[in-house]
Amino acid sequence: MVKRSKRYAALKEKIDPDKAYSPQEAVALLQEVSKAGFDESVELHLRTGVDPRQADQLIRDVTVLPYGLGKPIRVLVFANGEGAELARQAGADYVGEDDLIQNIEGGWTDFDVGLAIPDLMPKIGKLGRVLGRRGLMPNPRTGTMVQPRDLPRIIDEAKKGRLEFRVDRTAIIHCPVGKVSFPQEHLLSNIAALVDAVVRARPAAVKGSLIRAAHLSGSMSPAVRLDVTSLTALKPDL
Repeated sequence: MVKRSKRYAALKEKIDPDKAYSPQEAVALLQEVSKAGFDESVELHLRTGVDPRQADQLIRDVTVLPYGLGKPIRVLVFANGEGAELARQAGADYVGEDDLIQNIEGGWTDFDVGLAIPDLMPKIGKLGRVLGRRGLMPNPRTGTMVQPRDLPRIIDEAKKGRLEFRVDRTAIIHCPVGKVSFPQEHLLSNIAALVDAVVRARPAAVKGSLIRAAHLSGSMSPAVRLDVTSLTALKPDL
């Protein structure tokens, strides 16, 4: 059993465990109870109705949070030639080929988003054992294998808050949606964008409700249970 601090226990007393809060109430309450000595990340946890053991029920996709994650996003691009030049012009933090591969094989993973042009995918395949478990391996299914001409757009999206989400083996999706210091309307817009993307990514094989339960939490604060009907009724920014 995890031993919680007195601060955590005191904060938890402010949250009614029998109540499902609207997103607006949950955000306000979370900002009230988040008293850590730093700007906590806000995380959304969605329990889904998928069976992760079935290949046709897996959820894995990307979306762009309209107000980002509240931190600088470091983008690495495996590219050469024209692609490398386009990536540098678009503001990628790290651009290269063999040099980056060598660094990563040595254990370096100090970046947040990994992109690659198709020509280099065979070359970086061996990095899957290092990058795969960290969610940093370029992959065509998540739009991180990118044609050179599309690099400026994808890099721009990554810097603004491009977010990959996926269901884990317990059928839950865990994702950051911003910082406690964000204005409430910005957090709600980010939450709405993520939930809308999850609903749109619903596998055809899933029966019944897709989102069965939802909680909002700070990285060092108790979770607040959300009312799923109110959550799915949020409208993302157009």
